[in-house]
Amino acid sequence: MKLVILDCDGTIVDSQNGIYKAMTHAFSGLGLAAPTRGETLAVVGLSLPETFAVLAQEHDDEIRAALAERYRMSFRELKRDPAHHEPLFEGISAVIEHLSAREDVVLGIATGKSRRGIDRLFEREGWARHFHTIQTADDHPSKPHPAMIHAAMAETGVGPTRTVMVGDTTFDMEMAVEAGVGALGAGWGYHQPDELLAAGAQVIVETCGGLPAEVDAFFARLGHVA
Repeated sequence: MKLVILDCDGTIVDSQNGIYKAMTHAFSGLGLAAPTRGETLAVVGLSLPETFAVLAQEHDDEIRAALAERYRMSFRELKRDPAHHEPLFEGISAVIEHLSAREDVVLGIATGKSRRGIDRLFEREGWARHFHTIQTADDHPSKPHPAMIHAAMAETGVGPTRTVMVGDTTFDMEMAVEAGVGALGAGWGYHQPDELLAAGAQVIVETCGGLPAEVDAFFARLGHVA
């Protein structure tokens, strides 16, 4: 059995517009200059305390806590707006359906999102049955700490040589390296391929549709075949 762990924001869901809008609202509400879209996307994947430690490093803990709370409130308001929609990346739904149907693969999630956000996404897409392990920021240290991957392997009983992490940020790749598992960079996400490679990605997968073949090729190189 092989464990394929997917990141969410930037790998499954293109959530950048909502993230940037909520971030801008958080900063402007406190009279602070908001980070650029590029600066915001650079920290996607971190938990909120680590996010604001980077984006508001010149401010104290009280200001950072206020920013985090305003960000949460703004994101909740966006979710209640019927006009707001976080689209899936093209082809990822078919990939999840394909991989989850295979007898030699179990799917997992490791994300900086909250469990509430994952539950909302799974309810929308009907995906709950596809994933055997779900690890979120609610229960673990922020990426790149390897706790999420360790927990996913423990829950599924799959060891590190049969586990691969698929993500679009350097934090995902660093987490995989720390956990001693495979690291596949999602080339369609928020961090650049050269950044992913420098952080430990063994392969850059160019498109969502190419993911199953790259997963198989990765495990074949290790001598694990279906």
